[in-house]
Amino acid sequence: MAFFSLPRFTAFITLILLLSPTSSIVKAVLDPDCAPGGNFDFTHWELELPIGTSTDPDTPETIKSASLQGCDGFQNLSLFYTESSDVPGSPASSGCVTTANSDHCRTELHEESPSSWDPNATLNRLQVTLAVAVADNSEHGTVIGQIHIVTSVSNKPVCLLYCDQSGNIAIGVEQTLSGDDTVTTQLGNIPLGTMFSYELDYSLNVLQVGINGNFTTLSTFSLDGPASYFKVGNYNLGSTPSEVHFFNITLEHEV
Repeated sequence: MAFFSLPRFTAFITLILLLSPTSSIVKAVLDPDCAPGGNFDFTHWELELPIGTSTDPDTPETIKSASLQGCDGFQNLSLFYTESSDVPGSPASSGCVTTANSDHCRTELHEESPSSWDPNATLNRLQVTLAVAVADNSEHGTVIGQIHIVTSVSNKPVCLLYCDQSGNIAIGVEQTLSGDDTVTTQLGNIPLGTMFSYELDYSLNVLQVGINGNFTTLSTFSLDGPASYFKVGNYNLGSTPSEVHFFNITLEHEV
């Protein structure tokens, strides 16, 4: 099994993608001598790392899709690489570089192409297969996926999907564009280390979340379908490390 590993400082993420002909992000043959972009399709994603750039150590490094792609694409043997051995352990907690609108560490794939979409369209769907090995110690746990509003409208998410240290899965939905008025819905329990799937669907201005095929329709209150985009990764809200393994990531949008 090959995977690419993205360790972080207060959080840790390892994206593991199985060789599956149905996986939209995995190519048929993996080459351990290639950078991750030679083995995985990052056409629709950019990568945010919890480290500063060479010119600005206080700004998280973002690797654009074009730089991720290909056998000679971006790699960092400590942070982002193709691997074929066992998953490494979580590093000890320490400092990291965060975005201007957050105090929390993250290693995330951000949807880049399209950079945003209309929730009133007939299809906007993210499907993910993953296992949360270690969740952080925050109230709701590690964020494993989200729908975020474009920054020209709001710096808040539409929703955050969480997994806590007891394996409880929950989703928090903002009621307004100004935020800080989240309504949290419990979705069930998945023991840590167990593979499961989730789906986030924001189509026809209706927000739905599915856990292993069990769907819940959620109110978006007064958000009124703002332009949005998906994120996938390990967004650590606590003070202890977290570790998430992803086996499949599929995007679908209205054509």
